[in-house]
Amino acid sequence: MLQIDNTLTSLDLLTSRFHCDLNACHGACCVSGDSGAPLEDNEVEILHSIYPTLKPFLREESIRAIEEQGTSVIDFEGDRVTPLIGGKECAYTWFENGIARCAIETAYSKGAIDFRKPISCHLYPVRIRKYSHYEAVNYDRWDICKDAITLGNKVDMPVYRFVQKPLIRRYGETWFNLLETAAKNLKIERDAI
Repeated sequence: MLQIDNTLTSLDLLTSRFHCDLNACHGACCVSGDSGAPLEDNEVEILHSIYPTLKPFLREESIRAIEEQGTSVIDFEGDRVTPLIGGKECAYTWFENGIARCAIETAYSKGAIDFRKPISCHLYPVRIRKYSHYEAVNYDRWDICKDAITLGNKVDMPVYRFVQKPLIRRYGETWFNLLETAAKNLKIERDAI
C-alpha cells in the first residue's frame, strides 16, 4: 500500500495493466452485477436535479425504472446507487450497436449538462472505500474485464494511467503527481533487482 494524504492506494494500480476494450466486453460493467453504480452523497442530489434534462437521452424503460424507483436507490448493503432495469443494466444505460453507453456521459458530451457521470463509473476499475480517517483506493478485478487486462498488457497501460483523469478529478493534480512519482520509483527499484 502507498499512503498519499488521506488515501491508502494499492500498488496494483501501479503494477497491473488495464485498458477498456468495449468491442470485446460491450460495456458489461454497466449491465452486470447485483447493484447499480455507487454514488457519492452530492451525486444523489445532482442526479435528481439533472433528471429532467437527461430524459431525452434515456430509453423508455429507463424512464419507467427511474420514475418508479427514483433517480437513485439504496441497495442491499445500504449504499446509494443508480437504479437498475429489471435487476440488470443501470437505468442510465443505452445501447449502440450492442455496446452499453452512459446516457449521463452522452448528455455531458453534447453540452446538455456539466456533470460527466458518477465518479465510481469514471474511475472504474478503481474502487474507493471510505473509512473514518482515510480512503482505500483499490484495483477491482472482475472477470468481465479480462479483455481489458489483455489489451492493457498489449499497450502497456498501467491501471493508474488508464484512470488518470478521474483520479485527478477525485484527488487533484498534486495527488496524482505523487502517485506517478511512486510508480516511477517502484519501476526503478524493480529494474534494479
